[in-house]
Amino acid sequence: MKLIVGLGNPGKTYAKTRHNAGFMVLDKLREELKENNISGWELSKKFNAEVCGCAINGNKIVLAKPMTFMNDSGQAVQLIARFYKLTPADLIVVHDDKDIKLGEIKIQTNRSSAGHNGAQSIIDQIGTQNFTRVRVGIAPENPKKMSDTAKFVLKKFGLFEKKKVDEAIKQTVREILNLIK
Repeated sequence: MKLIVGLGNPGKTYAKTRHNAGFMVLDKLREELKENNISGWELSKKFNAEVCGCAINGNKIVLAKPMTFMNDSGQAVQLIARFYKLTPADLIVVHDDKDIKLGEIKIQTNRSSAGHNGAQSIIDQIGTQNFTRVRVGIAPENPKKMSDTAKFVLKKFGLFEKKKVDEAIKQTVREILNLIK
């Protein structure tokens, strides 16, 4: 079984913001998994997350979007992982990364949070950093645009950034499908 978690913030205010890149990837991944009869998103109060799932080649896949807000994502991840008796090797976490250029992605295992509060929350809650992270770059060409990081990550992508973001999301989905198949 694989648990794929996209990080973001719940609510319309945060939809399509840079910090919600993980949610955007999971929405696209769910679309790609329709041929596998993936269920629709359902809010699980038990996990405090929106979840859906399917099977690929007999392996159960669960997608989750924590509704805890970014900085407390680990709470939902721990609840889901404990319920399904998952190991860290069963976990793939997708999130934005301000240190990677817009449109680029990096996949790494057993890495520190590098200052990402959502990733750090998961590390704190499950007690290890030994899980796979798919980092979606959101860094602008001009670093001055990130002078206030908190404001920057909560802004929506600009018109010229949208094409790069859409391509990065598609590439990220392909990479995740390769990881789980």
